[in-house]
Amino acid sequence: MTAQSHWQAWHEPYADENSPLSRRLRLVQQHIVSWLDQRFDERLTAISVCAGQGHDLIGVLASRADAQRVRGTLLEFDSGNVTAAQAAANQAGISNIVIRQADAGQLSAYAGIVPADLVLMVGVFGNISDADVERTVAALPRLCAEGATVIWTRTRRDPDLTPAVREWLRDAGFVEQAFHAPDDVQFSVGVHRFEGSPQPLEPAGTIFTFRH
Repeated sequence: MTAQSHWQAWHEPYADENSPLSRRLRLVQQHIVSWLDQRFDERLTAISVCAGQGHDLIGVLASRADAQRVRGTLLEFDSGNVTAAQAAANQAGISNIVIRQADAGQLSAYAGIVPADLVLMVGVFGNISDADVERTVAALPRLCAEGATVIWTRTRRDPDLTPAVREWLRDAGFVEQAFHAPDDVQFSVGVHRFEGSPQPLEPAGTIFTFRH
């Protein structure tokens, strides 16, 4: 049996429905559901950055009669997580989700899959440097379609970066739709709508380096 990677083991708290990770997942899923319910487009595109095993997007689409409306790409570097995400998509009968093994910190990873109507930055901002968070937020207009929704997460451990993240998003053309910061845990979940003008994707460049 192949040993689990660090990033596969990271997913184990999802087995406990009361864990902070499971609580965060439910919040993210609720907002994905709301996004779907508020969009009546016949076709929608979604990308999940550093998607892990895809619990958020796959978990929602698995229970939706309109799942085929969404064409999604999950970007994940860890091969074990890619395999797990593909198995979950197959088990749910979801054929319109592509799990791409790639370094999501490289702009080249997004070629052909942006602009997207939904961008999931879940578990990203807490695993990259503060400077890379700012750089990634500034790059979001290259990933977003007009009116896109971005769902992001970040720990609020001291020093709490979330006030700066919310300001950077505003400066990049986003309007805050929701921000969850439960008192008894350190995670936060933000939801922003892109009200700016989409920008062309540059063919090369690095927006963040994930901390392994």
